[in-house]
Amino acid sequence: MLNKIWSIFIIISFSYAIFSGHLNQLNSSIFQSTKDAISLSIDLLGTMCLWNGIMQVASKTTLIEKLTNFLRPIIKLLFPEMRKNKQVQQEISMNMIANILGLGNAATPLGLKAMKTMQKDNPKKDTLTNSMLIFIVLNTASIQIIPTTVVAIRNSMGSSNPTAIVFPVWIATICAAITRNNSCEIVIKI
Repeated sequence: MLNKIWSIFIIISFSYAIFSGHLNQLNSSIFQSTKDAISLSIDLLGTMCLWNGIMQVASKTTLIEKLTNFLRPIIKLLFPEMRKNKQVQQEISMNMIANILGLGNAATPLGLKAMKTMQKDNPKKDTLTNSMLIFIVLNTASIQIIPTTVVAIRNSMGSSNPTAIVFPVWIATICAAITRNNSCEIVIKI
């Protein structure tokens, strides 16, 4: 469906540019947009490499173990089925830490790894467990303290105060977590 909508938009844009005599402006905007996209990708790549590297180094040290111990009461409360599985607890905590740091791209592979480990303990392989559902909700709510990716985008676009969005992001992620948690409870009850 989206492919059809975008195709229609592109056809209308080119048709309008041809008939209104703005084909040169369309060409220059296409090339400028691709240049901006490449520049933004390079800026974001540097930020992601930095934080992914920090997460890799942290996973080899006792820092992750300490953070897992700090998050363990929350993890035990949210995932009672996983109380005895230390590996899942560590993988969930790494995912939570990546989300807290605003590293959605680093959190995704960590989340997939945690889901694979949870699936091993799942007695019904074709059905999600309560812990898996709660993990999906928690991961998509993505509670962030430091929205690293958004700050990097704002910085690369020349924002005079790229960190001005931190407080609104806190409010938005807390609201998203509460809303998703309530909808998850409804799904689990059904």
